[in-house]
Amino acid sequence: MKIREVTSGLSFPEGPIALDDGSVLLVEIASGFLTRITRSGRIQRLLHLGGGPNGAALGPDGAVYVCNNGGMDFSFSPDGVTRRPGGQPRSYSGGRLERVDLARLRVEPLIEKIGDRKLRGPNDLVFDAKGGIYFSDLGKVRPNEIDRGGLYYAPPGYSSASPVAYPIVTPNGVGLSPDGSTLYYAETEGARLWAFDIKSAGRIKPEPWPSPQGARLLIAAPANKYQRFDSLTLDSAGNIYVATLFHGGITIVSPDGAHWHHFPLPDVYPTNACFGGKGMRTLYVTLSGIGKLIAIDGWPIPGLKLHFT
Repeated sequence: MKIREVTSGLSFPEGPIALDDGSVLLVEIASGFLTRITRSGRIQRLLHLGGGPNGAALGPDGAVYVCNNGGMDFSFSPDGVTRRPGGQPRSYSGGRLERVDLARLRVEPLIEKIGDRKLRGPNDLVFDAKGGIYFSDLGKVRPNEIDRGGLYYAPPGYSSASPVAYPIVTPNGVGLSPDGSTLYYAETEGARLWAFDIKSAGRIKPEPWPSPQGARLLIAAPANKYQRFDSLTLDSAGNIYVATLFHGGITIVSPDGAHWHHFPLPDVYPTNACFGGKGMRTLYVTLSGIGKLIAIDGWPIPGLKLHFT
């Protein structure tokens, strides 16, 4: 398998969605854009969303649904090449779940709070077969404090959402098993991958104490290297592909957590991945620190085709 550069010059890309025509939709956190990358690698910035668009997915109505974290501070590493995300900026505009009408290129806010609690830093989302949305709120970091985040479920209509598990430390990527019975999420700070058994839409079967939030721990900071977990995707066999920061690459974990493998990549900030292409055998990865979208063709296991893509 060879790594192929699709395009460069992106502003901390995230949330890739592979389309049937060979193009890829993604968001750029640092510049606030929803962007399309053509099959030839041309960058088409479709709409400025502002804030910090962080995760994206196609919904049952053909619209793009976006987790917007409200904005982040960014700086460059001493080499002047790698862009590094930071904490809550002065320009922070509040966290929200948004819907983008691709035909009209219009954005509308959907959910900005859960009950009386405002969303702080929505990060990633996945649709279930019924059209409901599971999404994470990682929270924000400030000089002397850090928010506790949560996982939420918004049923079709998307006028409100309820907690699946709260509070949680830095929940990031979310995904569903091929049969829809398991919800996975990646914990950024501890580089842990967790799994919930789903009882019904938006409801889990919690594990007993000492589980801190009712989830099963699949894997924790493998390889004894400093790393953090970011967003994730799955293949058709149910393996979980977790974008791994600092120990740059993709950590591939079996559904039961018994086996894992690290696939190295040339960036310390690979933030997300998705499958597409012929037979779902191309793995697209956002290398956010260096602003690139790459593709790995001929992946040995087909990717899991998401609902509504």
